[in-house]
Amino acid sequence: MITGSNLILLQEIAEFLDQFFAVERYSQEERGGVYLPSTRPVRRLGLVLEPCAQLQEWTNTQHLDALFLHRPWKLEPEQLSPDIGVISYHLPFDERLTFSFNPRLAQVLGMSSLEVLGKKDGRAIGMIGEIPTQSFAHFGHCVNQIFAGHEQVRAAQSAEVTRVAVVGAMTDLLVREAATRGANVYITGQLRQPAEQALLETKIGVIAVGHRRGEVWGLRSLAGVLRERWSSLEVVVPHHS
Repeated sequence: MITGSNLILLQEIAEFLDQFFAVERYSQEERGGVYLPSTRPVRRLGLVLEPCAQLQEWTNTQHLDALFLHRPWKLEPEQLSPDIGVISYHLPFDERLTFSFNPRLAQVLGMSSLEVLGKKDGRAIGMIGEIPTQSFAHFGHCVNQIFAGHEQVRAAQSAEVTRVAVVGAMTDLLVREAATRGANVYITGQLRQPAEQALLETKIGVIAVGHRRGEVWGLRSLAGVLRERWSSLEVVVPHHS
């Protein structure tokens, strides 16, 4: 039974996420928030990366009241019932919950003493920190378990890994800075050609996880954040996401 006290409104969820993603650091166009307003109380919220052909069917079969869409731009008006609300965050989600300065990810990677690595428009786009000493193979296995796979791996030259960088970009400068600051491994979404020379010279290890895997992890993490905030909110993440 829903009583007035535990009624959750879409606007309320958006206000919480505005705070969580610190959207004031972004330009107005990049902030995100309520994409399709609705006054329907939210008991069940679905988290999806982007609209797919089965979106309406999934929304109906899961009895969802609202959706979080990471990339909402291809959403067709007729894809959802008129009373289904949509909230959307793109860049703030990427910078807070994927390969970036992401304390939640740092925690599961076992990273501590976090420092900022790399900035864009005054915002941190990466982190560097200590991990318990382990072999590259052991650490790689851990990363594989977290993200359910990877795209490319280059083993580190050092036998032991003690310091790791996680960055949402891969440039010559960022790779060199990570190596100079003692990182043995560089984790990112995609292996980038311009950084090739720096990789060869610094001999730093690389794990390119894949952008989509990073986003899927971000959705799972966001589900946890929302469940922690609202005890009565049911958060649904599709398996194929």
